[in-house]
Amino acid sequence: MSFAAMESELIQAVDRLRPAVVQVHRSERRAATPSPLLVPTGTGSGTVWDRDGSVVTNEHVVHDADALAITLPDGEVRSAQVLGADPLTDLALIRVEGGGLTPAPRGRSADLRIGQIALAIGNALGLPGGPSVSVGVVSALNRPLPGSDFVLEGLLQTDAAVNPGNSGGPLADLRGAVIGINTAVVPFAQGVGFAVPVDTVATVVAQLQRHGRVVRPWLGIQGIGVDRGIAQRVGLRRAYGVLVREVDPRGPAARAGLRPEDIVTRVGSTGVHGFRELVSSLAELPVGGTVEIAFERSGEARTAILHLVEQRASVRTSSS
Repeated sequence: MSFAAMESELIQAVDRLRPAVVQVHRSERRAATPSPLLVPTGTGSGTVWDRDGSVVTNEHVVHDADALAITLPDGEVRSAQVLGADPLTDLALIRVEGGGLTPAPRGRSADLRIGQIALAIGNALGLPGGPSVSVGVVSALNRPLPGSDFVLEGLLQTDAAVNPGNSGGPLADLRGAVIGINTAVVPFAQGVGFAVPVDTVATVVAQLQRHGRVVRPWLGIQGIGVDRGIAQRVGLRRAYGVLVREVDPRGPAARAGLRPEDIVTRVGSTGVHGFRELVSSLAELPVGGTVEIAFERSGEARTAILHLVEQRASVRTSSS
């Protein structure tokens, strides 16, 4: 492909996507006499999900907001409200008054390859004049991102510039189809940004529309995937499973008898190679049921029955 042809495709992709990118303004009430005042406290971006006015953004963009306003690409300002939020994926769904919005085209993050061209579109730095565009590639897949007291899992990594204000805006492919929602940057890193894959976004949005939250089972452990170094240190014959580091005494894992230093190897019929497989296998199970888990303790294979209860998220995300 010639540079001229690629330039033309990039322009067409941006033209397709820009009408679906909005700016999100958060305000909070501050004490004042004689009545509280709404004070602007931050801005971010949003990606239009459907024509009815549903917009996806980051949870940290709308967290603790007492009022939300949306600026559309043509400059029109509308009020909005939060329909639901999920701190564990840093996603939120908001509803914009009036409807009639232009939804973003969607791709499939499951089909992505490292090296694909990626466009990040959003209101970088909150500058006036509408959303801006940066271009790079998909640098890595299924990346974890350490947060303040948890880890976001399964993220897309890109070297397209993702700056403060881009949060909640789309990461798109060369066709202008959304492949992820930009979520975070790493301070002091160069050319490293992260996005929640669009397949994950679609799953979370469906639950937020249905429940106002994401209903997911809770295990109640902190753990780490077993690599070769860990396997050698604890005397395992293979690098496989999740090493339990801590067990919440209130959680289902504790009630099932799991202890620190146990190694979880299977949930139901799904083998667990690392922490991401453990989380995803649990996420597919219904709250209120039971599942057999397999684990090793001091080299001995064991099983236990885990009673699935709903996880109540209270963690916070790092803002971008």
